[in-house]
Amino acid sequence: MIAGNIAWSAIAASDLLLLGRRGAESVAAGALAINLFHALLIFGMGLVTAASPLIASERGRRRHSVRDVRRTVHQTLRAVVFFVLPAWAILWECETILLAMGQQPDLAHEAGQLMRGLQWALLPFLCFTTLRNFIAALERPIWGLVVMLAAIPLNVLMGWALIFGHLGFPALGLFGAGLASSLSSSFLFLGLLTVILVDRRFRRYSLMGRFWTRDRERHRQVWALGLPIAITLGFETTVFNASAFLMGLINRDSLAAHAVAIQIAALVFMVPMGIGQAATVRVGIAFGRKDRAGIGRAGWLALMIGTGFAFCSGALLILMPHTLVSAFLDLSDPGNARTISLAVSFLAVAALFQLVDAAQAVGAGVLRGLQDTKVPMIFALIGYWVVGIGVGTLLAFPFGMEGVGIWFGLASGLGAVAVLLIIRWSLRERLGLVPA
Repeated sequence: MIAGNIAWSAIAASDLLLLGRRGAESVAAGALAINLFHALLIFGMGLVTAASPLIASERGRRRHSVRDVRRTVHQTLRAVVFFVLPAWAILWECETILLAMGQQPDLAHEAGQLMRGLQWALLPFLCFTTLRNFIAALERPIWGLVVMLAAIPLNVLMGWALIFGHLGFPALGLFGAGLASSLSSSFLFLGLLTVILVDRRFRRYSLMGRFWTRDRERHRQVWALGLPIAITLGFETTVFNASAFLMGLINRDSLAAHAVAIQIAALVFMVPMGIGQAATVRVGIAFGRKDRAGIGRAGWLALMIGTGFAFCSGALLILMPHTLVSAFLDLSDPGNARTISLAVSFLAVAALFQLVDAAQAVGAGVLRGLQDTKVPMIFALIGYWVVGIGVGTLLAFPFGMEGVGIWFGLASGLGAVAVLLIIRWSLRERLGLVPA
């Protein structure tokens, strides 16, 4: 699961690397389009995350259950279709939305061109994510990683061909970049679907059988469990978007340093995120078989592993900040000196909040295993937007700490969410979250 998350990050990063060969304006326009696309994509990924705890709990109740597992996958895919249709309508108006947000007209137009090709990736990627959650709940996530690793060079090759006009294709520019991503997402979905239909361990679930059978109760369960997860991820994503906006109010060096530091922190976050995904499955299986001891073992072990990694990653950020920053900025360029200095100071704060960041990621995962998503959603709103943005804004501007103050605000928000989630996990039996 961890390696799959890193592979997904590599696919996303390769698009901007290719656009970088066309110049800074293409990167800026691409970033605008990709950020808007990812806002809806991450919301959709939260929605389909519901499949993982539902399938895991069903396997806990009946180890060899087939029909109910298949129904959960089917209804999750139906939920994807219901979500994607209005999302496509929103993304089609990308240029109009960006102009309304005050973006430069030329960049908004270029971003709209990219989105014309990119928006179609939403459906196949969310379908792929649903299937990935299915095989993860069966505790066989390796095939999701294999397909994603195969998609990385394919995405680069198609982007290179369609953006610049190689291999006999016309040079489609930004539209070609978006189209390449849509084709790569289709490959992800069709590749994993092929594995599921061929591999005997997955074939028994007959995922293509009785696909259009309606199951209103299961469909309702998917939305009831998945929508709070989607909103939670939305709160988390938008708070980092808001922090970038606040950095822009300070100066360009702070914004550039923030972009570098957040990329490094996001890459490190893939590990506790993967541990949290695995914990959802393990806790969910124990939850389904009403094994209180198993729930506790799976949850506390995941938290121990996640926080143990956090100590190591925090040490790395403290001991090697310049090495990490050098992957993004030329350390020998005097013009980068101020940005590098700020990025290093931001990473020092990031090192301090590694523990709480891992704890909140894994804490959310173990509670999802208990199918507890509504209260954690409220925790996310309070922690990220009330505490995180509130403290960050206060420290950055009235107290004059500028960018470092914003990062301390992010740390305080993550810490608040982590504390609330761990307390709720610790009180799970008293709160009635564990079956009798």
